[in-house]
Amino acid sequence: MSGFACDPTLRGVSDCFWRKTSRVDEIFGKPILTQEEVRTRVRELGRQITLDYAQKDLLMIGILKGAFAFYADLARAIGLPLRVDFLVASSNDKKMTEDMNLLSALTEEVTGRDVLLVEDIVDSGRTVQYLKQMFGRRQPKSLKVCALLNKPERRAVEVTVDYVGFDIPNKFVIGYGLDYQQKYRNLPYLAVLEQVDKVEEES
Repeated sequence: MSGFACDPTLRGVSDCFWRKTSRVDEIFGKPILTQEEVRTRVRELGRQITLDYAQKDLLMIGILKGAFAFYADLARAIGLPLRVDFLVASSNDKKMTEDMNLLSALTEEVTGRDVLLVEDIVDSGRTVQYLKQMFGRRQPKSLKVCALLNKPERRAVEVTVDYVGFDIPNKFVIGYGLDYQQKYRNLPYLAVLEQVDKVEEES
C-alpha cells in the first residue's frame, strides 16, 4: 500500500496547548502534516488492516521510542482482537550489526503468528531490513511492516513497507512520537525542524 504524498508547504494548527505562534513557526518551520490529517490517515490504515487481518492471529509489535504515538492510535483504529508487544531499536542510520540485542524486550511468541511491525519512519531501510531478517528466523506465519512516514529519497537498501501513512520529502521531522534530542515527541502534529540552533537555545 503506497502512502499519501504530502505537501511540505502545508500549514496547520493544533486544537490543544501547542498553539501555532510566530515563535513556534520560527523554530519548527511549517507543519508538514496537521493533527487532523494524521488522525484521518491513521483511521484509514486501521480500516485496511482490519480487513486484511480478519480471522488472523494478529501480533502488533511497536518499535520504540518513535512509534509510540502512532502505534497507540493505530491499535485503537483496528477493529480486531490483537496482541501487543514492543521492542527498542536504534540504528542511528548506521549499518546494523549482529551485536544489537533487538528482541530481548519481546514478551509474546512470534512463531506461527501474523506479525505486523509498526515503525514511525522508514528512511534508509536498514532497520526494517534487519528486523525482518531477525523476525523471519523465528518463523512467523506472516510478517509485514506498517510505517507512519516513508522517505523514498533516503533509501539505501531495498525493503517492502506494506502499509505507509505518508511519503515525505527528505527533511528532519519531529512530533507525533519523533524527536530531536529526545524532545518534542508530544507535538500533536508533524513539523520540519528547520533551525536546530534555535531549538538548542530553548533547551
